[in-house]
Amino acid sequence: QPIWFDRGGKQIGSLGMTSLYFNLWLSPDERRVAVDRRDAQTGTNDIWLFDLSSGIPSRFTTGPAGDSSPVWSPDGSRIVFTSTREGVSNLYQKIASGNGNDEVLLRSGEDKVPQDWSADGEFIMYGTLNQKTKWDLWMLPMSGDRKPFPVSQTEFNERQAHFNPDGKWIAYTSDESGAQEVYVQTFPISAGGRWRVSNGGGCQPRWRRDGKELFYISADLKLMAVDVKLGATFEIG
Repeated sequence: QPIWFDRGGKQIGSLGMTSLYFNLWLSPDERRVAVDRRDAQTGTNDIWLFDLSSGIPSRFTTGPAGDSSPVWSPDGSRIVFTSTREGVSNLYQKIASGNGNDEVLLRSGEDKVPQDWSADGEFIMYGTLNQKTKWDLWMLPMSGDRKPFPVSQTEFNERQAHFNPDGKWIAYTSDESGAQEVYVQTFPISAGGRWRVSNGGGCQPRWRRDGKELFYISADLKLMAVDVKLGATFEIG
């Protein structure tokens, strides 16, 4: 069950009934939550939206295929997600009101999962699974020729990536050290360097809305917060 906590760890609210929820994402105006939810009868996922004022859920996707990993556009008007309706996981988008048809954003022969949408709306970051390089991070431009390009493509798994609020930094996880750890790098890559944030394991990094903190889950399942300073370089508190 999705649950609200304050920074002291006190539970201050909950949402919906107990179920199998994945990939929860708060809308930019903080009025709705998108989440994919497992159907106990079919075993596939569909995306649901919760209105936070009423707590009422509404189904966003339907059909026998699995739809998952919703990501809001920066203006809250659309949601990008992945679907297996064509056999491989491709990227789709749909108007956040639920009206209209699903629009294909990217098809390829590899599975793809949306990670984040830059604040200026110009880039959708997604993960793709390659037989040789495992999970990699790629960018899909939303203007121009819209040709995808790699952000992090190594022999290790790079996943769970998110832009900071101004879109100039990316936090993500990599298992290059032998364990999953949180890293931060500049975007574009040519603009600077790369730093490791967690020590002893870390996953699911998220930026605070003003970019001054980075949250992640430690290996012993604690919610961690670290002060960060972004400038010509990256400084960890």
